Amino acid sequence: MTSSTPEGEALDLRFATRDVTAEEAAAVTAVLVAAVREHQHDAAPEPARRSDWSHPRTALRPRIEVGPGRWVGSAR
Repeated sequence: MTSSTPEGEALDLRFATRDVTAEEAAAVTAVLVAAVREHQHDAAPEPARRSDWSHPRTALRPRIEVGPGRWVGSAR
């Protein structure tokens, strides 16, 4: 039996049991397609995106600069 998924991929399923009804075949196909999709989704997780809140450009205060006279100038 050849079936197609909503994405258009063709699946070649062969049932060893005789007298499988169309409803039974559709149910088994739906379960198998869902299992394959879940496995594919879990296999390739998306990389973690850096939050805009942690980006240096959104800092509330400037960076601390090290050097002579910097501590005196930071209090002004």
